[in-house]
Formats: sequence, structure tokens, C-alpha cells
Amino acid sequence: MASQDLKDQIREFWNHQACGASHTKQEKFSLEYFEEIEEFRYKNEPEIFAFAQFTRASGKKVLEVGVGAGTDFIQWVRAGAKAYGVDFTQEAVEHVKKRLELYKLEAHSVQVADAENLPFQENSFDWVYSMGVVHHTPDTRKAIQEICRVCKPMGEIKIMVYHRHSVLAYMHWFSQAFLRGKFYRGLKWVLHHKMESIGTKAYTVGELKNMIADLPVEIISLESKLSFHDYSSNYLVLRLVRKVLCRILGDGFGWYLNIHLRKK
Repeated sequence: MASQDLKDQIREFWNHQACGASHTKQEKFSLEYFEEIEEFRYKNEPEIFAFAQFTRASGKKVLEVGVGAGTDFIQWVRAGAKAYGVDFTQEAVEHVKKRLELYKLEAHSVQVADAENLPFQENSFDWVYSMGVVHHTPDTRKAIQEICRVCKPMGEIKIMVYHRHSVLAYMHWFSQAFLRGKFYRGLKWVLHHKMESIGTKAYTVGELKNMIADLPVEIISLESKLSFHDYSSNYLVLRLVRKVLCRILGDGFGWYLNIHLRKK
């Protein structure tokens, strides 16, 4: 599939519903709508606070690549950051603007943009943050290069991508391939076709290191973390299996692969 055709399908998927907005049945853009989205996110993913460290961003110029429903983005604004946000879809941008208006908050800029071609000059931001986004764009490496380009020297970059060798990925392969008689399909195929929008990817630690090997950055930390997504299932038996696997395998097999970089 051509890159542009794939991008069009990805945009269509996320334009249907902003990332994170599926966890509420409240009236769209109401206070209850946004509060429920936020409650669900941080109740189930409290580890985001330790990774993002929103409260350290006061006074810093921060770019979030892929704002989704705006839950993390709002934390940057609340923390006193000079916050800029981009997303591939108008639906996400509208979510953030409505949310800022509702809470009477102001950000410097929120706009539609392609992560592979960020509309900013190089060395523009103190911090760049992207949580679970760049594995959806066709050229993930290009997106990371762009994130590095717009970050200032000595600035910090925090990116989460999906981890292929994770409890969630294994269980997703089991349900979407093995149980459907397609056991010959690999993890990459299953994630590409059966995980969120078409084209979704997940990486190993080695692949992620290779992806940034020629970039002017140093690795502060690179680790996978078990999360709610590794444990959870709508079916009791599968939920029990997931919990056992998580206990046996540990954080090294978490769905979230977090990388914290400093630009040289």
C-alpha cells in the first residue's frame, strides 16, 4: 500500500473518534465527557505521570506530537508550560480546543500536522513528547527524526511506542491469528491489520535503538513497562492468563516501550 493511501486510511480511522474518547458515554465536549476520559486514563495508566513529569515543565516550551483527546496536553498547560500541540486529525484538534475553552486555559498553538513533516523550525522546543503516536505513521523513523530536529540542543524527548515482544502483543496474536486458524501469521501482520488503525507497528528494543543510532541524541532511559493494557481483557479466562503471564514475564514484556532522550 502506498504511503499516502495508508495515511489517508489512518487519518480516517482516528477522525472517526479521537484517541482516548472511546472510554466515555457522556455528551460529547461536555465537562462530564472530558472528566470521564481523564479519570479513565490516569486510573488505568498512572505510570504516565512518572514518564511525562508534567510538573517539571513549568516555563518550558513543550511540543506534544499527537494530542488525541487532549488529556496529556491539558496537563502541560496546567503545569505552566508554553504548550504547542499537533495531531494528524481535525477531530483531535477540535477536542483540545473545546477542552481548553471549557477549562478556561490557553495554549500557544494546536494544529493539524503530519508527524513526518512538523511545521516548526529546528531547535524550537525545550521538550518534545509523543505518547503512543509515531508507531501509527507509515515512516516512524522519519517522525522521530522530525521530533529530534525541532528539539533544542540539550532539550529532552520522550516517546512511547508499542513493544512487539509484550504480553499484549502475544495475546493479541493468540486471539486474532491462532484462534482464527491463521497461526502462520506473525506478530507484525496481526498488529498491522488488527490493532487499532491499519498500519500499526510495534518495535523491539534493538529496533528502536537502531532507529535513533544516527541521530544527535543520547539515551537517558529505554525500557518497557507493563500496563493496564497487558493485564486487561473482556473475558475472565483470558484476563487470568494475562495476569499470570505478566507476573512471570515482568516489565520486560510490557506493551509500552518508553524512550527518554536528550539532544546533543
